[in-house]
Amino acid sequence: MKTVKKRSSKPSYKPRQPFWPIALSLTLAMYLTILPLSDWPWDYRPPWTVLAILFWCFATPRRVGIFTGFVVGLMLDVLTGALLGQHALSLSVTAYLALVLRPRIRIFPPWQQAFFVALILLTERLLTLWIIGATGQPMPALTYWISALVGLAFWPIMAWLLVPFERRLGLG
Repeated sequence: MKTVKKRSSKPSYKPRQPFWPIALSLTLAMYLTILPLSDWPWDYRPPWTVLAILFWCFATPRRVGIFTGFVVGLMLDVLTGALLGQHALSLSVTAYLALVLRPRIRIFPPWQQAFFVALILLTERLLTLWIIGATGQPMPALTYWISALVGLAFWPIMAWLLVPFERRLGLG
């Protein structure tokens, strides 16, 4: 005699997780990137958009990845008036590095993750410098590299601010 399995009353699908915290944080990061400042703090500004892409690639690799980095990079190119594709390429490579290194980096607390993030930020700065040199633009001053170090300092703060969204919404 065959036994018939009863179907559970729970739906077998998983409800779609909201995208609004990711979109809001990326929009805020792009706004902070184009926020007008006087000349002297320009080089000391953290790479907000790169940090946001890195955080969401670590937190939700299925939702934010290389394509998201490319699209956000194109929007940043348009917003900043940079060479079209400059930020798109650097954010795509940054997202790729974040996705590849995620299993190794995610196990550490944010203050230790900051050192790995600084290496990824330096790689992003190096790639952007290569694009600047390849297009014949004037080379930036040595203060160009300071933003990666400022990003190192801001990573634990940014992780502290965004982790509650990740936990509350069950992202990841």
